[in-house]
Amino acid sequence: MRVTTSLNSAYAVDDPRTGAARMVERARAAHAAGLEGLYVGDHHAVAVPYYQNAPILGRLAADWPDRRFGALWLLPLWHPLVVAEQAGTLAALGSGTFVFQCALGGGDDQFDPMGVALSERVRRFESALPAIRALLAGEVVDDPDGPWGMRDARVNPVPAGGLEIWVGGAGSKALARAARLGDTWYAGPELTDAVAAEKLQEYLAHGPNPPCLPLRRDVYVGADEADVARIRGPLDQNGYRGFDLDAVVTGTVEQVAERFLAIGALGFDEIVVRQLVPDQADAVASIQRLAEVRRLVAAG
Repeated sequence: MRVTTSLNSAYAVDDPRTGAARMVERARAAHAAGLEGLYVGDHHAVAVPYYQNAPILGRLAADWPDRRFGALWLLPLWHPLVVAEQAGTLAALGSGTFVFQCALGGGDDQFDPMGVALSERVRRFESALPAIRALLAGEVVDDPDGPWGMRDARVNPVPAGGLEIWVGGAGSKALARAARLGDTWYAGPELTDAVAAEKLQEYLAHGPNPPCLPLRRDVYVGADEADVARIRGPLDQNGYRGFDLDAVVTGTVEQVAERFLAIGALGFDEIVVRQLVPDQADAVASIQRLAEVRRLVAAG
């Protein structure tokens, strides 16, 4: 099983340079811990500093030269030529496989500022992703009747180290779309293990041949039982992002490794870890402990 990381991109800081520095520190800690992939997300019109995917990943790539890396794009909000150009350039900054993650997105809080109607998001997504795949394969794209009216579109550079397209979403239509348009389905952090396993089987029933089966988990690896209780207690009392708390992972090194192995037994072969704690020292320490989690998972 592969253990990778999706870095938090939002930081409630007074000086925006502090948040960027925290992302760099977390990426360096993840590389030192031997994590096998580095990803960042996509969000718009945010009230707190949110470090946008292409520029921040370009910076992080300097500390991640030799392993898979990539970013998420909420495709309905982007022109596909711009996305393909960014992905092609980013892919040239490292030697590993470039992982292109994408999703429909949702919410008026993001779509309204971009001037995009929610009712158009499926059409825009289903037009954009095949175009992006073709562009990143070095093809010329003409889609004059599509949402962007593209003519004679092309990009260069294109990924030379391999490309994987992950499609997120959890509804039945989204799972079918992932099988039809993507290389694999990206299971989200809000799904409990049991629900994720059910969704995985529904996705696989469409007959895809995915290169990997990733599941994101929001995680804290504690130093000991007392440290885990310090983090878990407030979650049990106040909740976490509206998730069913069975979906998050908290525990000692041994407990987290056991949970990852159980997830592997469900059929997933990549755990994409995001740190659930905002405190930088706690997050970095949790990342560092993932080195031992990886060792125990590999030992099986």
